[in-house]
Amino acid sequence: MSLKGKVAVVTGSTSGIGQAVAGAFAAQGCHVMLNGFGDRAAIEKQRTELAQKCAVSVAYHGADMSKPAEIADLVAKAKASFGSIDILVNNAGIQHVAPIEDFPIEKWDAIIAINLSATFHAIHHALPVMKANKWGRIINIASTHGLVASAHKVAYVAAKHGIVGLTKVVGMECADTGVTCNAICPGWVLTPLVQAQIEARAREQGIAVEQARRNLLAEKQPQLQFTTTEQIAGLALFVASDTASNMQGTQLVSDGGWTAQ
Repeated sequence: MSLKGKVAVVTGSTSGIGQAVAGAFAAQGCHVMLNGFGDRAAIEKQRTELAQKCAVSVAYHGADMSKPAEIADLVAKAKASFGSIDILVNNAGIQHVAPIEDFPIEKWDAIIAINLSATFHAIHHALPVMKANKWGRIINIASTHGLVASAHKVAYVAAKHGIVGLTKVVGMECADTGVTCNAICPGWVLTPLVQAQIEARAREQGIAVEQARRNLLAEKQPQLQFTTTEQIAGLALFVASDTASNMQGTQLVSDGGWTAQ
């Protein structure tokens, strides 16, 4: 199935996984709505270069994914700009690492809002459009932490477990509509979010950043390799394809053996 002419909304797509996913869909001929924080000039450069390179329409909406009204506006503007919403990739996320008793309440609230509630709000507004079209692909970027836990990541683990459950419910409710909902669960991906964790570990343990990177992988992923953003983007394209049209409410894991242990 060709994705040419489809409309993809990708949250958190100004860097990391989201940026790679947005680029992959644009390369397949999809019109794309970008979203995320960052330097506005850099975002505009990303937008124009992607549009020119792939000969598609690319727009940007700066919705704060912790604010439901802005998420509603993001979806509405995407439909108004492109006439439809065919693919929704819920990727936006933040992280904070601390023991439960030291975990700031405001960090808990922010992580749950952006990593979990934002996905509900985006689906809530996009799903009627997809159902009316009798075709849609909802792709939730979860995490290995949606399947297993790690210490000091209480909010992130709770949110990502919630994403897996949300994916299952949406999949069940969409089973006969032409819309699918599935989750991708990466292990360690060397995004700016993970790089910040590695550098924090290096400072705390008084070791080199490269050693901290190796230690991080060795603790969890037997393959000792980071999953790449390009690999996650490839999985997203697969989930959007006809090959995956009978996959519903599932979790696709790319974690170097983390959850096989």
